Amino acid sequence: MLGSMMKRDLLISELIMHAGKYHNDTEIVSRESNGEVTTSNWGEVADASRRLASALGKLGLRNGDRIATIAWNNHRHLKTWFAVSGGGMVCHTLNPRLFPEQLIFIVNDASDKAVFFDKAFMPLITGTRDHLKTVKHYIYMGAHDEDVAAAVPDALFFDDLIENGDESYEWPALSEDSPCSLCYTSGTTGNPKGVLYFHRSTMLHTFSIALPDALSLSSDEIILPVVPMFHANAWGIPYAAAMTGAKLVMPGPGLDGDSLLALIDDQNVTLALGVPTIWQMLLAAAEKSGSKMASLRRNVIGGSAAAPSMIATFRDTYNCDTIHAWGMTETSPLGTANQPKGKHLDLDADAMAALRIGQGRPPFGIDLRIVDDGGDALPHDGKAEGALQVKGHWVVDTYFGQSESALTEDGWFDTGDVSTIDADGFMVIRDRTKDVIKSGGEWISSVDLENIAVSHPGVAMAAAIGARHPKWDERPIIVAVKAEGADPSEEEIIAIFTDKVAKWQMPDAVVFTDAIPLNGTGKMLKNKLREQFGETLIERGV
Repeated sequence: MLGSMMKRDLLISELIMHAGKYHNDTEIVSRESNGEVTTSNWGEVADASRRLASALGKLGLRNGDRIATIAWNNHRHLKTWFAVSGGGMVCHTLNPRLFPEQLIFIVNDASDKAVFFDKAFMPLITGTRDHLKTVKHYIYMGAHDEDVAAAVPDALFFDDLIENGDESYEWPALSEDSPCSLCYTSGTTGNPKGVLYFHRSTMLHTFSIALPDALSLSSDEIILPVVPMFHANAWGIPYAAAMTGAKLVMPGPGLDGDSLLALIDDQNVTLALGVPTIWQMLLAAAEKSGSKMASLRRNVIGGSAAAPSMIATFRDTYNCDTIHAWGMTETSPLGTANQPKGKHLDLDADAMAALRIGQGRPPFGIDLRIVDDGGDALPHDGKAEGALQVKGHWVVDTYFGQSESALTEDGWFDTGDVSTIDADGFMVIRDRTKDVIKSGGEWISSVDLENIAVSHPGVAMAAAIGARHPKWDERPIIVAVKAEGADPSEEEIIAIFTDKVAKWQMPDAVVFTDAIPLNGTGKMLKNKLREQFGETLIERGV
């Protein structure tokens, strides 16, 4: 033997041990369900997590048991994450925005043994518990509460469990190839599917997203994860914050523009992460209040494509650099982040703005390709459009509870997106396969049309869908929500497409609605819009 290196398993518990030891006094700010803002630190979170893990063991919960959480982003949820995964169990985050029937299906499918819940979601617990077949323990995330005790008579109390936890508890020596967390897909068609993450895959993902060419995280950041912890593990930010020792600001249930703006300005937030609908509300609140969000250096947009006009507003009005990112539950979730390469730094403003519109390039650990209808690889020339496929160290292989591989025959995961990729690896989502508008045999990108529509100051939100047409099968129409106090006409909005897209790609109609339906993760439900507005052109007698 010439020599050797230490071999240590990559474990979630090492993240919280590191944060508690070397960043113990770095603050964790948390807005609770009652609106109160509390402050703790990584040291307190590390200690409480260990105590809670020991308490869960005393309840008879064992390695591999799925433990559900139904909670907002707050300090107790953070402690639960590390306690459950670090203790060898599987942290299963539940999306409270799902229909009760979906929630029941997911809990039963996962065979959850316990459920942690915020008080705001107590009605969900009382309304569904008779249908939850495997849950043995209900744990209220707070101190003893008489209202909770009356509604859920067998409830355990989070603060009591920690107080009675073993302060000498040591994290177990687990295999890095054991599961640590479980997330389910949005389930817009059919039942949601579970994606089981492992310690190794999660740790590699955590290293990756902290890199400068990804989200560029460090101990000097003050991070506001607006993306919920039940949405693809908050994009991995709680783990990466522990790894880097960054300050976390947990927003709780206050995801409206005014509440987020207050946290950003009060806590000097430097980095915030969320979906486009969140940023629309934040920009409206900032404009109304006059705040310049002076501390905010960067924001990350994911979940769905961001309009160029939104990126420009953050840049030009608030001096905030927007990082467009892409991923999905099946990719843990980061797949790409839009960070320029060194050779791009001398681009003029217009060229740089064009570069930053796309979803970016993959970090080490992820590989991308696009294929045609026959499964043949297409060139990465920035022009060819094809089905986006991915593989890597933190990409799903098999869905939870299923034996059949989720991959293609040659080992790639098909994302359901249509995209282009250029020679530098920069990927642009052109559409979801199911949302592409097919007109007369040609494809029209709904994303491109939406970006143009929301550039009109009188449009707060817009969706492009294919409406049935007697000659062309489908033609694009815009479903728009008017901005507060604005009253744009259909003709005004259609006019802004002139010279921005080919004439045959211009929308045939604009219909106005009070709200666009969103799924549990903030994505537009275009299937619902097609049901409601898909006959618009036929009804107009085109």
